[in-house]
Amino acid sequence: MNESGSTTEPHVRSEVGPLRTVLLHRPGNELKRLTPRNSDQLLFDAIPWVDRAQAEHDAFAEVLRARGIDVVLLHELLIETLRDPRARAAAVLSAVDEREIGTDIADALRSHLSTVDERALAEALIAGMTFEELPAAEGDSLVRRMHLPHDFALTPLPNLLFTRDSSVWVGDRVAVASLAMPARRRESAITDLIYAYHPRFSRSGRAYGAHSAPVEGGDVLLLAPGVVAIGVGERTTPAGAESFARSMFADDLAHTVLAVPITQQRASIHLDTVCTMVAEDAVVMYPAIQHSLTAYSLRPKDGGVDVSGPEPFLTSAAHAMGIDRLRVIDTGLDPVTAEREQWEDGNNTLALAPGVVVAYERNVETNSRLEAAGVEVVRISGSELGTGRGGPRCMSCPITRESL
Repeated sequence: MNESGSTTEPHVRSEVGPLRTVLLHRPGNELKRLTPRNSDQLLFDAIPWVDRAQAEHDAFAEVLRARGIDVVLLHELLIETLRDPRARAAAVLSAVDEREIGTDIADALRSHLSTVDERALAEALIAGMTFEELPAAEGDSLVRRMHLPHDFALTPLPNLLFTRDSSVWVGDRVAVASLAMPARRRESAITDLIYAYHPRFSRSGRAYGAHSAPVEGGDVLLLAPGVVAIGVGERTTPAGAESFARSMFADDLAHTVLAVPITQQRASIHLDTVCTMVAEDAVVMYPAIQHSLTAYSLRPKDGGVDVSGPEPFLTSAAHAMGIDRLRVIDTGLDPVTAEREQWEDGNNTLALAPGVVVAYERNVETNSRLEAAGVEVVRISGSELGTGRGGPRCMSCPITRESL
């Protein structure tokens, strides 16, 4: 048994196998750093009411626990990880960038972070620090003089809430994502730290590295054992998709990777904002892209990669999965309602088991159509959680699922 009390080893082979262990991050003071002046840079569309966001997240976690799922919180894992001196040193080194704040301030900040306890260090790594919160440094500093007191010397990580993006488990290996947006890149360093030094993951192998070409977990769908779809758009590059595929093939984790081009815009950040699996052979999909979504099929060949296509995504997926067709839950919505509910993460569901999903309650029409198709919908509130453009799937990183 590990420190967190779980005897279940990490292992994920599908999107819908019964969920047993999941990684969440309860939002904290990093959300309180958001202002109208910086929210765009930090990738939030509105300023969340933090207390309500925390209450909504607590309710989400309780829904999962009530289903017998082990909920592991990232903040707690980070604190436990930082008890290891090696992890502490690596955390301080990766967090402080003297190119941003200058040599003198960087030295003072490193010295300060090296002396605080693990709880305070975890808080600084996640919630950031402003110039007025920095320790005093000897001598004068142009950097300090030219920044406002509430400017960030250490940028907060409000998007850490979306744990799906910074890592994804495939089989018994974890892929640490290479996040594309500057506001999110330090999230990978924190996730990498936890998987490298926390005792819970001491026997877990790696499937992909954070310093590779950009791939984000929200773009990765495990359609079936051995079949992986990767969205290519705003956050995941073609080079990232191909590098990820090569890694999957080298580790014998997949026989087919489908690279799926998606529109590079805010409404469709990742593949899972327009399509998620709700059963072994079924997806819920944004109606506007159902017939236009395509895929390139990548398969291993002579130590390299064979690329074919593009073909219609639904056809390619069904062929790779070895089924007659991949069912689409036809939301049947008028274009305006469909666009509204897609924007509010109506297609971003978290499967707890085949035919059982968690979804935001506000997407009334999409949820009704799912239920009409025989899918059990567990509704949660997300009025504040959704301000960062992410739904239940975005907020959860499955660590263990039972095999189908």
